[in-house]
Amino acid sequence: MSGPDGAARDVVLRLDGITKRFGKLTANDRIDLALHRGEVMALLGENGAGKTTLMNILFGHYTADEGTVEVEGRPLPPGAPGAALKAGVGMVHQHFTLADNMTVLENILLGTEPLWTPRLGRRAARARVEALSRDFGLAVHPDARVATLSVGERQRVEILKALYRDARILILDEPTAVLTPQETAALFQTLRKMVARGLSVIFISHKLNEVMAISSRVAVLRHGRLVGEVATADTDRHRLAELMVGSEIVTPAPGTATPGAALLTLAAVRTAPRGDRPGLQGIDLSLRAGQITGLAGVSGNGQGALADLLSGLTAPTGGQMTLGIAAVTDWTPRAALAAGIGRIPEDRHDTGSIADFTLTENAVLEGYGSRPFSRRGVMDWTAARRHAADLIATYDVRCPGPDARIRLLSGGNMQKLILGRVLETGPMVILANQPVRGLDIGAVTYVQERLIAARDRGAAVLLISEDLDEVLTMADVIHVISEGRLSPPFPRGSKTPAELGAWMAGQGFDHAA
Repeated sequence: MSGPDGAARDVVLRLDGITKRFGKLTANDRIDLALHRGEVMALLGENGAGKTTLMNILFGHYTADEGTVEVEGRPLPPGAPGAALKAGVGMVHQHFTLADNMTVLENILLGTEPLWTPRLGRRAARARVEALSRDFGLAVHPDARVATLSVGERQRVEILKALYRDARILILDEPTAVLTPQETAALFQTLRKMVARGLSVIFISHKLNEVMAISSRVAVLRHGRLVGEVATADTDRHRLAELMVGSEIVTPAPGTATPGAALLTLAAVRTAPRGDRPGLQGIDLSLRAGQITGLAGVSGNGQGALADLLSGLTAPTGGQMTLGIAAVTDWTPRAALAAGIGRIPEDRHDTGSIADFTLTENAVLEGYGSRPFSRRGVMDWTAARRHAADLIATYDVRCPGPDARIRLLSGGNMQKLILGRVLETGPMVILANQPVRGLDIGAVTYVQERLIAARDRGAAVLLISEDLDEVLTMADVIHVISEGRLSPPFPRGSKTPAELGAWMAGQGFDHAA
């Protein structure tokens, strides 16, 4: 198309002057944004920049205080969640919304057609799903139960759901968070096919390398405002990071480690299964002083079992666990804390903090029974509050003060308080389980710098992450976990992402056997 009329028709989604306030906070401030037919536009921003609010306005979950939304030139009614779907807008959330006990076909039909559709109608639906699957490279069997599918296959079902509903605009929220490199490559291949057929995509991600690989244009939000739009070909990761935070970002450089003695050793350790999740299958692991050991793997392959073991929440059912040179016998959370194991939990909301407790109360959660916070069973709240204030200042926790409820903090600031609570005890072994999940580039940099500093002071750090780039950047040695099995240790730089991805998919274990 050419000329003004052609350009106008080419815009499939337009947000004009979108403003949304929550009390005194302006979450979106006069945002103008347009999405064109057949393009992938990446939407970037720090935690709290306003991305989620903007998407909620688009889908009718929120009503904008000012501004309008248009899809293909037609106004979208505000506050009507079904209107966006009818207008051809689909969204694949980071956390999938599928019914595990139903088949792929039933999940796709759910909410669009009655599940008791006559045989002829079901046959037509199946044929359409199979055609979409074939055309877009989304291989998945219509009769497979979702519970039996891999993470990558489940994502294909979510995309098929949107395509079945005739989506012409697809919004992907952190779509690669739990995918292997091979699954990510397959997703990008699918997106390119979709774009070639005229679909338009909004790609929300914190992974700047993926933004550079898949998008044609990038829009950046900061503090609720649109601060820049740039063609991907005209920028790079460094400039995008600066645009997101408003200042230069220096990527942490772990440097060369000087490993010391083994502080914690697992020899042929097994644990019981956790529901449908595997336990540890006779793993060998050595965590050494002055070294970051990275653990890569697709979610649900035994990371939780290992984290629970090191935290004292479970005990081995076989094999030997050793701290220093002493074999572990009676193993509980109290014993783990007493042994100098610091825990940065996977979920900062559910297991890392208590939402309605203050920052002071959360700062002493794992040490309230000892000096200087407790004397003869009586809490010294003056000492506890002083400790919380020190953590807030040292770890740059942006908050109203020690007496504020922790649920009022952003994810990054909550993580900083948890990090300080752990590191200020001088732990011998640090369990860092998904320490930067969902954080923006500024918070990621801060947390990673602190973990490197702890390693350089002589701590043994176990970094568990589903982000392979993070493991490749931070870890001195890397293990891969798959179905409870642990790979040999790979020194940094000795394996490519594709090779590690093969181990994550279980192929390396098969070849090793």
